[in-house]
Amino acid sequence: MVREALSRAREVLLTNSIEDARVESELLLRHALKISRVQLYLDFERKLSSEEDEDFWRLIQRRLKHEPSAYITGHREFYGLDFYVNHDVLIPRPESELLVEKAIELVGRGGISTIAEVGTGCGAIAIGLAVNLPRLEIYATDISEAALEVARFNCQKHAVTDRIHLLAGDMLEPLPGAVDLIVANLPYVREADLPRIETIGFEPPLALNGGQDGLDGIRRLCPQIGDYLHPGGSLLLEIGQGQEEAVTTFLRRLFPPAEIEVAPDLSGISRVVSLTLQAVNSVASRLL
Repeated sequence: MVREALSRAREVLLTNSIEDARVESELLLRHALKISRVQLYLDFERKLSSEEDEDFWRLIQRRLKHEPSAYITGHREFYGLDFYVNHDVLIPRPESELLVEKAIELVGRGGISTIAEVGTGCGAIAIGLAVNLPRLEIYATDISEAALEVARFNCQKHAVTDRIHLLAGDMLEPLPGAVDLIVANLPYVREADLPRIETIGFEPPLALNGGQDGLDGIRRLCPQIGDYLHPGGSLLLEIGQGQEEAVTTFLRRLFPPAEIEVAPDLSGISRVVSLTLQAVNSVASRLL
């Protein structure tokens, strides 16, 4: 029965220290049966065929080898939207939704018509912005052509191909000109911490490894933004735990007059650094 299969799967996952065993077992069974969560519970007492049972346990075995469920099912939800993911892209994390929230908040203050996202991966952040900010023009860059193929599929899925320009290349170099807002979730895991990442070996190392202190990508990106941000423009950076002081100090050294703020995620961890350059009129007023 469905109920018994779920119960056994939860027990096996728990025994093997897989977090959220109930949610994971439900997700994998729904994928095996190709049904919705509602249908799963409507069919709670239905007997599984031998083929269905075998398919389900093949998925469980993959999960026991620590392959992420998102790769097993090919799906990940982010900011209320469903995204296709594969091993060419990093799996979107819930904490990255704060980047989308902060970007929408900045746009609400006015003065932003163009956004660039650096290292778009599957396109989750850029697409989340495009769906919620339909009047804006968005550029999304990535150094990985394979990742851009995934992003292209997701843009088509969410009908935003006309408003997101996918550009191959490193950091901001592919941009045709300056923009009003730059959003970046670059790799920030320290090399020494990589072995402790459960998804290591499944997610692309390029999307995880931030170098010795986790800040290699940020150090490469930030000196470029003066050439790619309009006066008064803003930068939003996702950072890892314990990186707030190093990142804000670095930014203040690069852009002394800029306004810098740090926002915590739901766990209270400093997660998003916001930098806003001075507007032209602000600079002019100081010179008078």
